[in-house]
Amino acid sequence: MAPRTPLPVLFLGHGSPMNALQTNDWTRAWARLGTTLPHPRAVLAISAHWYVADTAVTAMASPRTIHDFGGFPRELFAVRYPAPGEPALAERVQRLLAPLRVRADHSWGLDHGSWSVLRHVFPHADVPVVQLSIDETQPPAFHHDLGARLRPLREEGILLIGSGDVVHNLHTYAWGRHAQQPYEWALRFEAEVRARLLAGDHAPLIDYSSLGNDALLSVPTPEHYLPLLYVLGASVPGEPVSFPVEGMDGGSVSMLAVQLGA
Repeated sequence: MAPRTPLPVLFLGHGSPMNALQTNDWTRAWARLGTTLPHPRAVLAISAHWYVADTAVTAMASPRTIHDFGGFPRELFAVRYPAPGEPALAERVQRLLAPLRVRADHSWGLDHGSWSVLRHVFPHADVPVVQLSIDETQPPAFHHDLGARLRPLREEGILLIGSGDVVHNLHTYAWGRHAQQPYEWALRFEAEVRARLLAGDHAPLIDYSSLGNDALLSVPTPEHYLPLLYVLGASVPGEPVSFPVEGMDGGSVSMLAVQLGA
């Protein structure tokens, strides 16, 4: 396949599953991305919500919509996102990541980390979507390395999307209806991440626990942060960095989106 202009890579802060149903500043920004990005041949999504003990890739032609949450309104469970899969892309991912064993999965599908944002970015569900799991047994550098090995997909019309949240602390999240001002530690850590991204200084972001107490509060568990490392790995030094979505939900969940590349 002849090389083409590389697609950008994206990290999307997905926040609450309710964003799948809502129209707000964040969902409108996701929709704008769908109209301004080059149209991809397919999407490879790395979601915080497929956090298992190995590396796997969805290999079915018709992935199911997974409602991997509880306590939300009935209409959220009725949402379906019928994007097709692409088994050939799953096989391509396996080849790129070899000799690492990547399990071809036929049972998972698309979890809400993927479909809650994609139904705004590509509302017609006409772009094939493949998901790659996050191996919970591996350190951060492993995930960054996998992202680097997936970089060639950008020249093959594949849009790499990491879906999580730079700051994700549900212990301090305001679940009530009143607005919660962002916690200072959450704002400081998000600002630190943004500054490092703009400077192209990725090493401290990979070893994020080295960034102090703000990092420990913002990333009490790694699954929502690690998708960012795949995106960083797939980036190229010197690429433009932008933040097409911003904001903090419930005081302690960052909705920041990061785009690397034009």
